[in-house]
Amino acid sequence: MKIVLMGTNDFVVPMFDSVLNAGHEILAVFTRAPKPVGRKQILTPSPVHDWALAHNLPVYTNINDYNFSPDMVVVVSYGVILRDNVLSSAPCVNIHPSYLPQYRGPSPIRTAIYNGDEKSAVCLMQITSDMDAGDIYMCREFSIGENDTNSDVERTVSKIGADMLVEYLSNPSAYTPTPQVGTPTYTHKFSGADEIIDWSRGARAIHNQIRALGAGRTKINGIDVKVLETCVENNELKILRIQPVGKKPMDWKSFVNGLHGAEIKFGE
Repeated sequence: MKIVLMGTNDFVVPMFDSVLNAGHEILAVFTRAPKPVGRKQILTPSPVHDWALAHNLPVYTNINDYNFSPDMVVVVSYGVILRDNVLSSAPCVNIHPSYLPQYRGPSPIRTAIYNGDEKSAVCLMQITSDMDAGDIYMCREFSIGENDTNSDVERTVSKIGADMLVEYLSNPSAYTPTPQVGTPTYTHKFSGADEIIDWSRGARAIHNQIRALGAGRTKINGIDVKVLETCVENNELKILRIQPVGKKPMDWKSFVNGLHGAEIKFGE
C-alpha cells in the first residue's frame, strides 16, 4: 500500500516504524517545521522529521506542499488541520488516544491524567473536516496507573497504536466505520499557567497535575521551585523530586536539608 505519514511528536515514531516495517511504501512524511529549542534557540527538527531522514524518506514541513495520490494517509499527533487537498486525495485515518467523543482536541492524554482517569482508549478513526469527529474503525482500552506520567501513557499508546495500524492497514476493507456516540468534550493545550500549584486542592489532584504536566510550579519558603515528582500515601502528598529555579533537580530530603530546620511553608 502507498501511504503518506503525518506526525510530529516522539511517541509517534514507534507507530510509523510499524507501518514502514510492515512493508508499505511511504511516499512522503509530513511534520511540523523545526522550532527554536533551548537557551540558544537552536532550530530543531521534530522527532518524526529526524526519523524520516534516518530512513531516507522524503520529508515536508509545509502542508501546502502536499500533492500526492496515496492509497491511505495516516495521521498521528500532527498538529496541523487538514484541508480538502489532503482529505480528497485518499482515505485519511488518525490514531487518537481517548474514548471518543470524549477528549477531542490537542491534549487527550494529559487531560485524562490531570482528571485522574483510571482508564482510557486508543481509537483508530476516519479524519473529517471537523476536529476528531470522524467515524471509528477500531477502539482498544487501556489502564492508567495512579503514578503513570504523560510519558508512561504515551509509551502505552505508541504500542497499542502501532499494533492497530499494522492490523488495519493489512486489510482496511475488513473494518466498518462506526459513528461516535455521546456528547463530545474538548481538551485545551496546557500552558505554564496550568503548572501553578494551588495548595488548597487535594493531594490526589495536585499529584495528577504534576504527573500530567511534568512539573508543578510554586514557592516553598520564598524559593521558586518546580515540583517534579510526587506520590500519594495515606491521602497525603509526598514530594519526591524538586528543582529550585537555577539549580539542578534534587530529592526532597536534600532540599529540606538546605532549609536548615526552618518550618516549611508551601506557596509562600
